[in-house]
Amino acid sequence: MLTRKQHELLMFIDRHLRATGFSPSFEEMKEALRLKSKSGIHRLITALEERGFLKRRAHRARALEVLRLPENVSPRRADPAPVAAPAAPAPAAAPAFTPNVIRGNFAPGLAGVQKTANDSAAVQLPLYGRIAAGMPIEALRDTTAMVEVPAALLAGGEHYALEVAGDSMMEAGILDGDTVIIRRGDTAENGSIVVALVDEAEVTLKRLRRRGNSVALEPANRAYETRIFGPDRVRVQGRLIGLLRKY
Repeated sequence: MLTRKQHELLMFIDRHLRATGFSPSFEEMKEALRLKSKSGIHRLITALEERGFLKRRAHRARALEVLRLPENVSPRRADPAPVAAPAAPAPAAAPAFTPNVIRGNFAPGLAGVQKTANDSAAVQLPLYGRIAAGMPIEALRDTTAMVEVPAALLAGGEHYALEVAGDSMMEAGILDGDTVIIRRGDTAENGSIVVALVDEAEVTLKRLRRRGNSVALEPANRAYETRIFGPDRVRVQGRLIGLLRKY
């Protein structure tokens, strides 16, 4: 059973795919559903993926596939061959990566590895906008940017990249404008620096501390205060495993 907004978004994506051959942007989906932020679109897409209505294609920006429509919707007629999406040829697909907030499609190994100019192995990871290293901000953006990462930096699992905004983690060596590499996962050891989802709406980069039945998100800058939440208000979205910096 789909909610009204889930049904509305699924039908909009299906119509757009049949008309153009590629999926709509998050901005187009936000406008079509009259939502105020893209975070609501990400939550709706996640719900549709979990229910088996949508699928993301690996290593492709704006690449949603409608797997099925609700039972009360008539089957789609055969459509002409769609117009090719404006995207470069994709590497071989890797296992789909569908975290609830920050999205990516990568599994280290042969898939996704390319050669740079100096013939050293590198991996293209999706770059998902700016994440707060101060007060939490919306960190979700359209999945149109990529960042090249040395393959040796990745040990296994599914990864994505985020650009840091703010200075609350500066004493941990994480500065405004840095690019952090995150290994996707919903658990982390006490004291790890994590991407944390607060109240299903805000995303922040902080050190995780568990204190009894509470969860503390701890900055690495004395100018900021530690924020403490109940365990049901914070969900780990990934763990910091690397950092890139441009000078």
